[in-house]
Amino acid sequence: MLSKTYSAALVGIDAFKIDVEVNVQKGGDYESTSIVGLPDMAVKESKDRIRSAILSSNLVRIEGNAVVNLAPADLKKEGAAFDLAIACAMLGASGQLKLEKMRRTAILGELALDGSIRPVKGALPIAAALAVDNDIDFLIVPEANKFEAAAGAKAGKLAVYPMKHLLEAVGFFNYDNGEEFFFNGIQNVSEFSDDLDFGDVKGQILAKRAMEIAAAGGHNSLMIGPPGTGKSMLASRITSILPPMTYKEALESSRIYSAMGLMNGQNILSSRPFRAPHHTISDVALIGGGKDPRPGEISLAHNGVLFLDELPEFKRNVLEVLRQPLESGDIHISRASGSCIFPADFMLIAAMNPCPCGYGDAELGCRCKVDEKRRYRKKVSGPLLDRIDLHVELRQLSQDELLRAPDGEKSAVIRERVIAARRIQSMRFKNSPVHCNAQMNSKQLQQYCKLDNKCIMLLRHAVAQLKLSPRAYDRILKVSRTIADLAKSECITENHIFEAIQYRKNGIGDD
Repeated sequence: MLSKTYSAALVGIDAFKIDVEVNVQKGGDYESTSIVGLPDMAVKESKDRIRSAILSSNLVRIEGNAVVNLAPADLKKEGAAFDLAIACAMLGASGQLKLEKMRRTAILGELALDGSIRPVKGALPIAAALAVDNDIDFLIVPEANKFEAAAGAKAGKLAVYPMKHLLEAVGFFNYDNGEEFFFNGIQNVSEFSDDLDFGDVKGQILAKRAMEIAAAGGHNSLMIGPPGTGKSMLASRITSILPPMTYKEALESSRIYSAMGLMNGQNILSSRPFRAPHHTISDVALIGGGKDPRPGEISLAHNGVLFLDELPEFKRNVLEVLRQPLESGDIHISRASGSCIFPADFMLIAAMNPCPCGYGDAELGCRCKVDEKRRYRKKVSGPLLDRIDLHVELRQLSQDELLRAPDGEKSAVIRERVIAARRIQSMRFKNSPVHCNAQMNSKQLQQYCKLDNKCIMLLRHAVAQLKLSPRAYDRILKVSRTIADLAKSECITENHIFEAIQYRKNGIGDD
C-alpha cells in the first residue's frame, strides 16, 4: 500500500518541501526497510528509531518490505527531522492511519526510542516556506519548536500543531485530535539588564561619544588603547543603546538562529544579537561555509553587533574575509555541492592594543621598538581599516578617575537620542532598502550629504593632509550625517565634519 505526506529539508537557512512516500508490500520483513532519495547516515538510521518508537507506543508492528522515498531525489537529506514523517507515512501505508488528512500535512520531528518527539533545527524557516505552499494545510512540529514554527507560519494559512509523542500524531490523523497553536507575539522579551549600562564606564568621554554615533548610524568602530581602559566594557554595552529591532529584522535574525538550533524556546529574537568570537576562530567559522554550507558568526550577528577583541591576534586570512560582507551586507558561499547566500548586515566593533606589550607609552612601561609597533599594527590591513568608520583612541585613566564613582550618562538616556536619530533616518530612507546612514550608496550620499563651501574646503584639506581614500571620504560624510542627525540638524555643518574627521585622524596608522 502506498502513502504520502510531506516534510522539509534545510539547505543553509533556506527550506525546501520534501515528499515522503512509503510503499509497504506484504511478504517481506520490516528489517528490510530501505530509504532512498540521497539520505545521509542520520536519515538512514531513522528506520531503527522508528521501529522502536512504533513498538514502544503499542502500535501494530509493520510487516512487509517497506521502501521510503524522499523526493526530490537530487537534494541531500540530512538529520533526524524526517523521523516522525517517515513513521506516520509507514503507519499510513500499513493501514493504521487515515491517508486523506496526511496528504495535506507536513511533519517535522526526531523520534526517541520510546516514541516521544524531540526538537529539530530550522522550524521557523521551514514553517515560513511551507506556509505559502497550496498543497499543505497542517504542520506537525515537536512541542519544543512550537513558538518558532508559529512565528514562521504567521504570514500564511498554515495551521501549526505541536506534539510530544507519536501517539498524538496517530490521534491527529485518525480522530482529529490536536490543538492548533497560534503566533501571539514575541515570547521571552528581554529587557536591558542594569548589569550592562554605559553609566558604569568611568571616564572615556570621547569613546562613549563614538559608540553613540556608531549606534545611531550603524557605523563600524575600532577602539585602540592600553589594557584596562574599558574597550571590552564599552563594546559589551553597545546593544544597550541600540534601537529595538523591527519585526522584519527580528524575523530575519530568528530565521538564522532557528536554522542553527539556537532559538532556546523563543519564537522570535527579542534583542539584537551580540557575537564575540575568540581570536582563534577559523575563516569558515567566521563567515560560514563547510562541505554543506552553514552560517558563520557574521550571519549570527545579522542586524546586531560583531565584536572582535584583540583584533591583531586574529589570523590575517580570517580578517580579510570580512571585507566583502562589510560592503555588501551578505556573504556568498560556493561549494561543489551548491551555493548559498547568507545575510550578514552587522555592525563591527573591534578593539586592540597600541603595541605588542599593550601599553604603547614609555610612561606606562612600554619598551616596544618602533619597528615592533609598526609590525604589530600592520597585522590589520589597510583595506580592512578603510572600511571602519570610527577610529577611537582610549587613554589610561588617571588616579582620580579610577577612585571616583562613575558619573556618565545611563544607557537609557543615550538610547533615546539614538532612537531619535534612527527615526530621522527611517523617514529619510522610507522608500529604499537602506535603514541607516552607514548603508547609504553614492547616489544617496549626494542627495542627503550636501555641503556648503566651508565644509568642502575643510574636507579637501583633510583628504590632502591625511591622504584619505575615496572610501574614507565617503565614510566621513556618512558619519557627519549621523552626527547632524543626533544634533537634529537638517544640514551638515563644519562642526559635524570636523568631529567626523577626528575619528579618522585617530587611526591605527599613527605612531
